[in-house]
Amino acid sequence: MIRAEHIEKSFDGRKVLDDITVEFETGKTNLIIGRSGSGKTVLLKTLVGLHEPDAGSVWYDDTCFTQLGFRERKDIRKDIGMIFQGGALLDSSTVEENVRLPLDLFTRRSEAEKRERVDFCLQRVRLADAHRLYPAELSGGMIKRVAIARAIVLNPKYLFCDEPNSGLDPQTSIVIDNLIHEITEEYGITTIINTHDMNSVMEIGQKIVYIHEGRKWWEGTKEEILHVDNRELNDFVFASAMAKRARTNR
Repeated sequence: MIRAEHIEKSFDGRKVLDDITVEFETGKTNLIIGRSGSGKTVLLKTLVGLHEPDAGSVWYDDTCFTQLGFRERKDIRKDIGMIFQGGALLDSSTVEENVRLPLDLFTRRSEAEKRERVDFCLQRVRLADAHRLYPAELSGGMIKRVAIARAIVLNPKYLFCDEPNSGLDPQTSIVIDNLIHEITEEYGITTIINTHDMNSVMEIGQKIVYIHEGRKWWEGTKEEILHVDNRELNDFVFASAMAKRARTNR
């Protein structure tokens, strides 16, 4: 479980997050949605510690993350996996080397143990034969799957995903969504996904938080989102669906 309590954040005098309180549930895909500039990315970065809140607190289970010092946060960060928008793979490293990187940085496992763990993670994302390939040789969907393998290589308790479907075609997006959902349930991870993709919301959104102008405007399930009486949310859902249809028909 990850919980934000009364989070506030401003940049250059402009309030970006305004008194946000929300709990993200363990073993579920928790989605943060909202228009560009709504504050959802700032919220995600605040939850993971890339931004410090001006007020409020972030809790990882029973530990107040915002009260910890840099060294104290290291133990929690070992339990965090990150999937960045563009994949963030190292271009000069092979797939195997990219996935292995967290093991080299944060563990003292033997070479054999590292190879075994990398092999397992690549098999789990259906890339068992991609060890020697470089990022330039991969498709967009393969890059995202390598990023997922790297994110889970330390067997994290918490998984953060920033626009994991960005730049992908609809069919590949579904593959990535389903893979993240499967891994979340299989390993009991607290997964938080920042997205504007309504297909993702309807496919895997077990808990959805809608951010509007820096505030938590609505939260609920994918079953509830289509029937809620909330003008701002309804406008967002309609606009997102129309934009997705336009991209698909190109």
